[in-house]
Parts: sequence; C-alpha cells; structure tokens
Amino acid sequence: MKNPDFQFAGSVINATDPDSLASFYESLLGWPRLMDEPDWIALRHPDGGTAIAFQRSDDVAVPTWPSQPGRQQVSLHLDFMTDDLDAAVEHAVNCGASPSDAESPERERVLFDPAGNPFCLIRTAPTPPT
Repeated sequence: MKNPDFQFAGSVINATDPDSLASFYESLLGWPRLMDEPDWIALRHPDGGTAIAFQRSDDVAVPTWPSQPGRQQVSLHLDFMTDDLDAAVEHAVNCGASPSDAESPERERVLFDPAGNPFCLIRTAPTPPT
C-alpha cells in the first residue's frame, strides 16, 4: 500500500482569546489573516506557505519555560529567523512580547507572546562573501 501524500499546513495554538493572540502575531509578523472566525483565526505569509492558526480553548495552561518539575511543560514553540536580531527583539517587545530572563545563545533570543507561550527569534547566518 502506498503511503498518502502529506503537506504541512501549519501550526495551531490554543488560546483563551484567539483574536488577541492572533493580533499580536499579525503585528509581529505582518502576515494577513487567512481565516477570521470567532473561535478560529489563521495567519499566513503574503507569499503563501504554512499558516499559524489560533483556536479558542478555555482551559489552556500557560507553559513554564525553562521547564520546572510539576508545572505545565512546553511541548511546542515557534522559531522565526531574522537578519537583525536586536531590531526584531525590539519590534516584538513593542508588539507586546516579553523577553525571557534565561540565558540564550548569541544568535537567539527567547521571548513570550502575550498569552505566555515562548517563541524564539534567531539571527540568520551571514552570507559568506563571494
């Protein structure tokens, strides 16, 4: 039997207020809304590709990062590449993100969205001269 063909559509983040969380990522990324319903909002890059969706869930537990025994663990986080890490962090904070106090590698920063979900901003590697 041949395996079915799969295409990755995107990631879904459960939130008590999907509109508010989608608005944060909409401001952060500049991506338009692909779907906009009261309990389900999806954003996608204007050039296409995978989507990030936000689904209402009234019993979401905010994850703890770094992880701590007995607390809600992070099972997934989003990574975004950027060519200007300092400017990206400043923009994210202006959009409503909170920086993590945890030590990060030089080319990466961990922040929290307004719902408390961690996400990473990662500086792209410089292009070697030709």
